[in-house]
Amino acid sequence: MSTLTLKRAETQAPLARSDNPAQPFRVAGGLVDRTRPLSFRFDGRALTGFPGDTLASALLANGVRLVGRSFKYHRPRGILSAGSEEPNAIVELRTGARREPNTRATVAELYDGLEASSQNRWPSLAFDALGVNALAAPIFAAGFYYKTFMWPAAFWEKLYEPMIRRAAGLGRAANAPDPDHYDRMFAHCDVLVIGGGPAGLSAALAAGRMGARVILVDEDSRPGGRLLAERREIDGRPAADWAAQALAELASMPEVRILPRTTLFGVYDHGSYGAVERVSDHLAVPPAHTPRQRLWRIAAKRAVLAAGAIERPHVFGGNDRPGVMLAGAVRTYLNRFGVLPGKRIAVLTSSDDGWRTAADVLAAGGTVAAVIDTRPSVPAELRRPVEAAGGRVLTGSFVSGTKGHLALSAIEVSDASGRFDQIACDCLAMANGWNPIVHLDSHLSRRPVWREDIHAFVPGTLPSGMTAAGSAAGDFALADCLSGGARAGQEAAATCGFDGAAAPAPQTDPESVSHTPLWRAPRTKGKAFADFQNDVAVSDIELAHREGFRAVELLKRYTTLGMATDQGKTSNLAGLSIMAELTGQPIPSVGTTVFRPPYTPIAIGAFAGHHRGKEFRATRHVPSHAWAEENGCVFVETGLWLRPAYFPRKGEADWMESVNREVDTVRAKVGVCDVTTLGKVDIQGKDALAFIERVTANPFGTLAIGKARYAILLREDGFVLDDGTVARMSDSHYVMTCSTANAARVMQHLEYARQWLWPELDVQIVSISEQWAQYAVAGPRARDTLKGVIDPGFDISNEAFPFLACADVTVGGGIPARLFRISFSGELAYEIAVPAAYGDAAWRAIMAAGTPYGITAYGSEALSVMRIEKGHAAGAEINGQTTARDIGLGGMLAKKKDYVGRLMKERAALTDPQRPILVGFKPVDASQRLRAGSHFLGVGETPSLAADQGYLTSVAYSPSLKSWIGIGLIRGGTERHGERVRAYDPVRGGDVEVEICSPVFVDPKEEKLRV
Repeated sequence: MSTLTLKRAETQAPLARSDNPAQPFRVAGGLVDRTRPLSFRFDGRALTGFPGDTLASALLANGVRLVGRSFKYHRPRGILSAGSEEPNAIVELRTGARREPNTRATVAELYDGLEASSQNRWPSLAFDALGVNALAAPIFAAGFYYKTFMWPAAFWEKLYEPMIRRAAGLGRAANAPDPDHYDRMFAHCDVLVIGGGPAGLSAALAAGRMGARVILVDEDSRPGGRLLAERREIDGRPAADWAAQALAELASMPEVRILPRTTLFGVYDHGSYGAVERVSDHLAVPPAHTPRQRLWRIAAKRAVLAAGAIERPHVFGGNDRPGVMLAGAVRTYLNRFGVLPGKRIAVLTSSDDGWRTAADVLAAGGTVAAVIDTRPSVPAELRRPVEAAGGRVLTGSFVSGTKGHLALSAIEVSDASGRFDQIACDCLAMANGWNPIVHLDSHLSRRPVWREDIHAFVPGTLPSGMTAAGSAAGDFALADCLSGGARAGQEAAATCGFDGAAAPAPQTDPESVSHTPLWRAPRTKGKAFADFQNDVAVSDIELAHREGFRAVELLKRYTTLGMATDQGKTSNLAGLSIMAELTGQPIPSVGTTVFRPPYTPIAIGAFAGHHRGKEFRATRHVPSHAWAEENGCVFVETGLWLRPAYFPRKGEADWMESVNREVDTVRAKVGVCDVTTLGKVDIQGKDALAFIERVTANPFGTLAIGKARYAILLREDGFVLDDGTVARMSDSHYVMTCSTANAARVMQHLEYARQWLWPELDVQIVSISEQWAQYAVAGPRARDTLKGVIDPGFDISNEAFPFLACADVTVGGGIPARLFRISFSGELAYEIAVPAAYGDAAWRAIMAAGTPYGITAYGSEALSVMRIEKGHAAGAEINGQTTARDIGLGGMLAKKKDYVGRLMKERAALTDPQRPILVGFKPVDASQRLRAGSHFLGVGETPSLAADQGYLTSVAYSPSLKSWIGIGLIRGGTERHGERVRAYDPVRGGDVEVEICSPVFVDPKEEKLRV
């Protein structure tokens, strides 16, 4: 701190205390709105605050200092910080279905009617029965859970486990469904600025002025960072005013998006970032159609990490007592919220920063009981204002212990010679230097590096495209934050191709950031804690050292250091410094643990978004759904789709009668089926054919434009992944179809092949399953029906448009469509695709065009019957355990090209002649019913695993044959046509003698589909 700064603090008139008796610690000033009081409750006690308050600031204003209990020892805990690093003030918010546990009071915005309660205590916060754990501290030392509960073994289930489960956890989750909604958003930008403090605002301004697309995220409701918490000047005016003007300028820029209340929680590959926006957490109930939280996935070309720094606490006896706070937090509550955290405030400092806290307290009319500086001497200009106000100044000293029951009442001070003193105070502000926030730049397995000049870790090798600025880079002076942020923003925008001149750097009042940290007090009275929330004391770290758990990762897990909800933000360096002292190593040699996302706790609901309950897998309707509902359709869930199963008519006794009618109509006249649910993939590019040749097992090099071909896809292990078709629409444009059940899996497989196996190929793929409505029109009158739908000028005769032809056509007077002559039913059939927006109209047009020919709509049940009649393998046969040979398609596999699964399919077990082969089955007694899943046994054989020869995969009643039929897998099936076996089903009491036959029951010569 400079002499100029101290003189201003010395001569400024003290701020008047608030005359509000309900908030005895409220003082004048701050950024809260005092015109509108807010009422809230904490542990049932009615309290008041103001808009702009956090729950923590409002509690302090009301004189509430005891806010929680620690996890292990249930020690009384108060508010330590003013930000998301808070380890102590962890509370439950709201009640009922909206109850939210483990919320940091320091970031919870106050609103009228807020209900908050402390947690991890019973029966009350002031009297917690489990506080007795503190008396058993020697039992609960580091690693106690590894050493106890081992004997006697019978006690584990009866006593130990129930006891541990009852004691575990901090809060109570709601026991009713969450009534709120969560949303997801995707955003792209040139420059992402992480943090809205002085460096972040400067970076955003510099990049925005150059015309770059900028996204500024800040976890606070009001960006500005420490500018809102300090009595500093920029260009001769209060820093908070400069921040407000900067935000106003950013808001006026069309290419800049400001996201307050948004925490960037994760850094991922390829410039991808995750953030969560607390849209309505500051409201009692979200407004209609408004989410509570919104998850953002941001893709940025460049990123500026300006997340700031976290102040370090001191480690001494009783440093966890309510009333012991970080010095920067004291200034935040005083200058931003107008709250003086204590009536007599002492400052323990190892830096010039602590003296700034003392000056601010005096300027607000508060009392500074003492300033204890651990350094041997300090400049006179720092001491003078405190001594002039009657406060004591002790140098070369440290706090060794604290006094008080549920709150701080006094501190015990020692010096290097061992002299002891006791000072009465109700608040102790600790200033031990600052740690740059290195979590985000470490998420991609990068380790921070140690800077001896600031005694802290700073970002090392940053992720590609990211640069650090301000306190996050170890530059703690305000002038350096402003200039460094502006420089980082300008360089980021320039890298993205934008030009612009640098603006003059703002002028700030001079300051000093000198500090010499004291990692722990030389002598302590009582337990000294490094990790407040998990009760990890110095003695635990010493025990871990004695027992050999000295490596930083072992230290973390053995003691639970840094494993609480705050992820060690205030404790990690304290623990590392103590282990370094014990092992005689420098701190960087001890190392750091790995930081992982999320940076702060994120509600699971934010990740799930709308995907919960029925919407966990959102139901998709086929384009013909409305018509199907109007006509009494019975639907079936097929993957994500609600698909028509059959269309019953009046007078039909059951579903089978309806299905038989649909099959008979298709075989004799014409029918239409909605096959939109099939997976459809658009493949384009110069290397599209090369890509298709590599992912399909049968050859496509000779496929002509305007033709389609059946396709087989293998997995890398040689088993069949799926089957479908590939249609060539132009020289470099193909459309692939696959089964409904495997649509997502096939797309995933194709993307894997494109991105990882052959990234050098010039090919692009995209799923178009939902972009095109597709209908199968099948039966002898299919062509006549389609002539009434397709625009004139397109010849779909057998000669002009033969089997396996494909083409672009138009319908409805110019609407683009695609026509494929392929058949799944074995009849003359086409599939016509139109843009999904025209799906309903196209369906109705097909029904109208087919009415003169007796058209019927048919569903998935009739489609299944017809595919079994034709012996087509589907999901029951392509089940992940069959090869192309198993399902009778081995002869189609290419012999002159390489493709996925080619070598692995030749493994001995997959080419064993005894592997089951797909064949057909019909009952010897045509009146008997077959059931899928029945196992094949020899006639007269006793059922056993050794006698099992295979099983029926699919069965159906064939109205064409007036009999039950089936297809299935049986050993040596191709050579056994005409042989009889038993289809044995002990679960359903079935034992039917069947004859092995060809799997093709209807039109084996394929005469119908080629007419």
